[in-house]
Amino acid sequence: MTLILNRNDVMSVLKMKDCIDVVEKAFTELANGTAVLPLRTNITPPDGLSLYMPAYLKEMKALACKIVTVYKNNPKNYNLPVVIGKVMLQDPDTGDVICIMDGGYLTAVRTGAASGVATKYIARESDGQIAGIFGTGVQAQMQLLAVAEVRKLSKALIYDISNEAALKFINDLQGKVDFEIIKVLSPDEVLEADIICTATSSPTPIFNGQKVKKGTHINGIGSHTPNARELDSDIILRSKFIGDSKEGCFSEAGDIMIPLKEGIIDESHFFAELGEVITGKKEGRANDTEITIFKSNGLAIQDTASAKLIYDRAVEAGVGTEVKI
Repeated sequence: MTLILNRNDVMSVLKMKDCIDVVEKAFTELANGTAVLPLRTNITPPDGLSLYMPAYLKEMKALACKIVTVYKNNPKNYNLPVVIGKVMLQDPDTGDVICIMDGGYLTAVRTGAASGVATKYIARESDGQIAGIFGTGVQAQMQLLAVAEVRKLSKALIYDISNEAALKFINDLQGKVDFEIIKVLSPDEVLEADIICTATSSPTPIFNGQKVKKGTHINGIGSHTPNARELDSDIILRSKFIGDSKEGCFSEAGDIMIPLKEGIIDESHFFAELGEVITGKKEGRANDTEITIFKSNGLAIQDTASAKLIYDRAVEAGVGTEVKI
């Protein structure tokens, strides 16, 4: 039997705190060599893009593949979203597909969870810090919820070019956090924050890196192609740079690829992978004045760990529909 979990099923069992825990374990496995993480496979049919993201986590006994498609004409032609994601979870002992689940909410939470893990290990540890969020979509919400799980925040500053989106962000998180969320009018105001998350669709830098104060930690989430970046060369040069994957950063992340091409930095500026910091192989933050960056591209180990968590929780709760295939 195969368990089918729709978006509501996934939302009912997936909690940010739990997701942070399993994503941390996934990065630990990657650093320790017990994770298998093949390169993402891309196929380009005439009207879209299909991405295949498999991974295996030996210690967690998790084997899965996420399929993500991007079809820009879906809303107009088929009344479907541009981006659709599903995850197939397998039994690593038999290879059988034991669960097929919606991947949209899973992806949002696991991406936030990675920033939560990075913040836990790299940001300054004092309570009462201020979070700053660029962007106010679903992913921006997950960034703030994840940071709030690992640091005691006093307030959050949010900025978006859409006033309507910013107000919706505040309304959606009402009652979910115990601190004030303040809509600011300029990117410079966000730079008052101690922990900054960038979760926008901007292809060009969204703030002046020269104005970032010492001790700031930044989670860079939004840009994920070689020619797009949310972070300018100044902030990359001023910061200790930690990525989810060195290979991913140097093949997909314009945030570091562009300043490398400009000759402002060399490849040695990439300090560590997140898993190396978690396992103590490399030091995260050296002092309270250091500026640190975590660059997230998104890895299949995050999806696989999260899918296993969702499946286990769903079985415990009796959630979902079993079908014979």
